[in-house]
Amino acid sequence: QVQLVESGGGLAQAGGSLRLACTASGSIFGINRMCWYRQAPGHERELVAVSIRGGITNYADSEKDRFTIPIDNTKNTVHLQMSSLKPEDTAVYYCNAYIFTSWTSKNDYWGQGTQVTAAS
Repeated sequence: QVQLVESGGGLAQAGGSLRLACTASGSIFGINRMCWYRQAPGHERELVAVSIRGGITNYADSEKDRFTIPIDNTKNTVHLQMSSLKPEDTAVYYCNAYIFTSWTSKNDYWGQGTQVTAAS
């Protein structure tokens, strides 16, 4: 079994910063990709940032100058460093990872979500 556990959400002022963390644990053979998604009320879940094995990162256009996705491969942990927060960043943020549990077994896993609120 694999689990993703997120932490670090909360309330921040617009213009402020927050740092989220997501740690994968369990029967992990390898991690191919770790991502952050978010879902605001009344909106579909959207991709915010992705970190691919080998060091490739990518961001949604509206976040690329404000968010970064540092990863600690030794701890199976990915962060989302958010700065210059805007009220429209308010959402539940979800961690997602594509994980191999053996040479041939792989699956997509999701965390439980963490609330981020950027107050104006």
